[in-house]
Order: sequence, then C-alpha cells, then structure tokens
Amino acid sequence: MIPLMLDLTGRRVLIFGGGGVGARKAAHFEHEAEVTVISRSFSPRFDGLSVRRHETDLASLPDDAIVELLDGAFLAVAATPDPALNNRIGRLCASAGVLFNNAAGKPGDVIIPSVVRGRNYLIAISTGGKSPAVSRYLRMRLESEYADLDRMIDLQEEMRSILRETEPVQAERSRTLWKILLDDEIRELLALDYGRARELAITRYLHA
Repeated sequence: MIPLMLDLTGRRVLIFGGGGVGARKAAHFEHEAEVTVISRSFSPRFDGLSVRRHETDLASLPDDAIVELLDGAFLAVAATPDPALNNRIGRLCASAGVLFNNAAGKPGDVIIPSVVRGRNYLIAISTGGKSPAVSRYLRMRLESEYADLDRMIDLQEEMRSILRETEPVQAERSRTLWKILLDDEIRELLALDYGRARELAITRYLHA
C-alpha cells in the first residue's frame, strides 16, 4: 500500500453499519466528505455528527440494491458486525470501482489510519490492521511529546521567510532552520512564550 493524503471535499462516502464502529468511521470523514450511513438502527454516538442516515436492513438487501446505493460513491466502509456481509459489500465495491475499507472481514484496498492533527500538520499512523493498540499508543506519544509542534512550524515558516531575504545560499538556509528545530532551549520557550522563542532564534542563528 502507498500512503496518500486525499482531499475528500464534495466526495461521497458510504458507511455500512450504524453501530459504534460505524460512528467512529463516520466521525473520521464527516468534517470533509458527504457521509451517508446505511443501517437499520443507529448508535447514539451518531448524534451530533453531520451525516445523512439511510435506514434499511442491509442483510436483506439484494446485490443490485447495494450496487444502486454505491452509485456515485468515492469510498465505502463496511462497519457491520457481520464479516460475511462486509465481504459481500467489498466484492460489490470492487465490481463498481468504489474504494473500500473493511472493519471486519477481508481487508479492502483502503486502510483508515490513526490520526494526529494540529493546526499546521497531519500525521497518519497505521500498523496495517495488525495492532490498533500500537497505532493508538504512537498517537498518544506524539500528542504528548510534541505538543509544541504547531508553534515550531509557525516559527520555521517565519524564519524561512526572513532567511529568503538575508541568506542567498539554500544549503545555509536549510542548515540554519535545522539548528533552530533541534535547539532544546527554543523548544522549551515555545511552550511558554512564542515571542521569546522567536527572539532567541533570531539572535542565536540569524544574527550570529
């Protein structure tokens, strides 16, 4: 598999299954895609999510009815507790050319990763389904140990802008930015006072 970041604005995503797993999958996509959840019942965890609900008994639907539901979809997620039903949905997605993620059953062609998100960055973590606990552990460690990452990205952007005006050699600009990134004192200051961290970076590395 190849990791990609996709813009799903305006794309149609189908979630088959209205339980807790389906709600978690829907929450992953609802801020960007047009999400429709298909199920005969819906967990309270869907309350507050910006998704459409399509109430039907999936187990009783014939193949042609599921294919009709898939029309126009970019991605489908099978999140029912029945692996056989999920696998059937996956086979229909393959024949319809719709990307597929399977929560329980044969793996599809899309993995939904654990995500670490800030104002300026997005990190996706996956173990290929082998250990969701490890993915969650890595996400928690990153969120804890790099709480200042957004501010560092802000600082790097500002320093890059200054260096473009003052340092003509690209290699030197890169070296300076790397030194700022690795400076523990600057990182400690970022957690407390962006202005003081900025002043130290300029004094120590741009006016040296």
